[in-house]
Amino acid sequence: MNSDLSLDFLRVVEQAAIACAHTMGQGDGRKSDQAAVEAMRSTLDSVPIDGTIVIGEGERDEAPMLYIGEKVGMGAKQKLPFGIEFPSVDIAVDPLEGTNLCSTGAPNAIAVLAGSSKGGLLHAPDLYMEKLVVGPNAKQAVSLDATVAENLRAIARCLERDVVDLVVVVLDRPRHAQLIEDIRATGARIRLISDGDLSAGIAAAVVGSGVHAVMGTGGAPEGVLTAAAMRCLNGEIFARLVIKKAEDEERCRAMGIADPKRVYTSKDLASGKGIVFAATGVTDGTLMRGVRFFGDGTRTSSLVMQSDPPRIRFVDTIHVEQSRMVRVRF
Repeated sequence: MNSDLSLDFLRVVEQAAIACAHTMGQGDGRKSDQAAVEAMRSTLDSVPIDGTIVIGEGERDEAPMLYIGEKVGMGAKQKLPFGIEFPSVDIAVDPLEGTNLCSTGAPNAIAVLAGSSKGGLLHAPDLYMEKLVVGPNAKQAVSLDATVAENLRAIARCLERDVVDLVVVVLDRPRHAQLIEDIRATGARIRLISDGDLSAGIAAAVVGSGVHAVMGTGGAPEGVLTAAAMRCLNGEIFARLVIKKAEDEERCRAMGIADPKRVYTSKDLASGKGIVFAATGVTDGTLMRGVRFFGDGTRTSSLVMQSDPPRIRFVDTIHVEQSRMVRVRF
């Protein structure tokens, strides 16, 4: 896949973030989600690709969605002259990761998109996954089958610090009661979050973010997006689908997953040779500031990454309203 698409994907997440930021704090998550989806779909259709959504958004909560199998991009929506073709690209999206965060004005809501060459992103069922996310230094030292204490000691050794200095991000859910107890027993610190384990996973692979690991269960589609980010950041995610009933197994088989107990890594979940990942902050977060509106336009803060060639860019953009002079503020 052409890495030049990174700037096109940046434009897609910027527009999605701006659209839903207008709804921030209004207490209507569905309205926020719909604004992000509509803006992302419209902007995607102006990108020079023949795209297919392989990880969509909204199935679990019946929100407006970019659905799995939907065709997007200029190649899918426009009749092209004979001999003109656009690259086939698989797309994973979460137009608004942290719907509740946006609707309440809480930190770390982001708009996210990942793209890969065709077949490069796992078609993950909308189930939960056990997840362990770490940065580059610790990725060879941990295991999803190790105990919490063993993993935290291994991470501490790799980072040359004590376990008590570690910060582990965990979704604040009743299902994580035992996990939280196990982490606290080691002396490590916990940052409980209400939503947004994808943004936390990204932070775990960025030196200086103050996050050293993410543990617990979360959505499988978000796991694929996290894997795409890890491919670009040289971090790692270890993940395993949570199968609770026969229907879950059937769902896995229908999506081509033969071994539902398999432990996946980032190269399993996002196997494409050319991965592009883009995210824009909707509300202020650990890595990116939220959308800021001012009299002359709008300011966004984004993270754009690609795996080939390896490149990570933090992009601060001022979107100027037409026919107006802008006064740049730092």
